[in-house]
Amino acid sequence: MYITVLVFLAIMLFSCLIRAVRGPRIADRLVAVNMMGTMVMVIIAVLSLLLNQGYLIDICLIYAMISFLAVNVISKVYLGVYVEKQQKPQEEDAKEAGEGGGTYGNS
Repeated sequence: MYITVLVFLAIMLFSCLIRAVRGPRIADRLVAVNMMGTMVMVIIAVLSLLLNQGYLIDICLIYAMISFLAVNVISKVYLGVYVEKQQKPQEEDAKEAGEGGGTYGNS
């Protein structure tokens, strides 16, 4: 039973990897990366039961903390890129309005 669960989780992990690579939006990629981290934690927990090794649960908890931090860092980076892309058109519009509008010294 443990082996079938591990095979099923491996297939689901592979499908999440495909979604993380091909995802049309950044939100899809972030959710896929978060889901991959969760699935790896479940795989480690199942392996702990299969091998009857308690220390793997400690590794699972450490992996949970690292996965949480990784998703937060990735989301902050993508949020910064999004804000930068939003500010760039506004700056270009301000430059265009400033260049063609004023004729103070030409009269």
